[in-house]
Amino acid sequence: MKVSEKINKKIARVPDGDTFTYSQLGVEPQEFGAAAKAMGRLVKTGTVQRASTGLFYKPKQTVFGSLKPNEEELLKPYLFEGGSRVAYITGPSLYNRLGLTTQLSNNIKVASRDRRVIAAIGNLKITPVKSYVDVTNDNFGLLGILDAIKDFKKIPDRDHERTVKRLAEIIGALKDSDKERLARYAVKYPPRVPALLGALLENMKEQKYLGTLKEKMNPLTKYAYGIPKQLLPTITLWGIE
Repeated sequence: MKVSEKINKKIARVPDGDTFTYSQLGVEPQEFGAAAKAMGRLVKTGTVQRASTGLFYKPKQTVFGSLKPNEEELLKPYLFEGGSRVAYITGPSLYNRLGLTTQLSNNIKVASRDRRVIAAIGNLKITPVKSYVDVTNDNFGLLGILDAIKDFKKIPDRDHERTVKRLAEIIGALKDSDKERLARYAVKYPPRVPALLGALLENMKEQKYLGTLKEKMNPLTKYAYGIPKQLLPTITLWGIE
């Protein structure tokens, strides 16, 4: 089978809007030259589009025209290794998706325990952040919540009342098992994180997770979040001012 035929069959099975690389097309090293020419022809016809060097996608067609993949899809080669998640998007982009800010940013932060991701995809600039916990597909959502607590004062266009209310909504919607894991991961973060998480959980009457968080607390330390006491009365129990 010709290289071009093999590539066409592989691409036909790629869902619209998904990204892919040469390695996902099953191209052998000796076939790379022919594969590059085949992909060049497909880009010219609009069958696929190039997101960055070696990264392509099938444009998703809508009544408004073709759509680019979302950030998560564009960054997929950097977020996964051998099919396993090793990184996740954090920072303002994540906080926008969580409903904590209305602002968007072209500077995308990618958190990972072991890899530093520095790249540019179109107008997106990717910079690395060190995660506090090994990242998996099962826990990256919880780590994102803890990142938001850690970066509370850095969230763009932050409004204290809206941000505290939204964090409580997000945490309250978690399963009990995930709340337990959230508390367990929180103690890996700087002490201000278990402090604010503890205040939020105690205000929600979620007492059973507080013991884990209090193990990290120093009663003599104060954490400056600038949250009014009338907004979150439990902050005084957790050294927050």
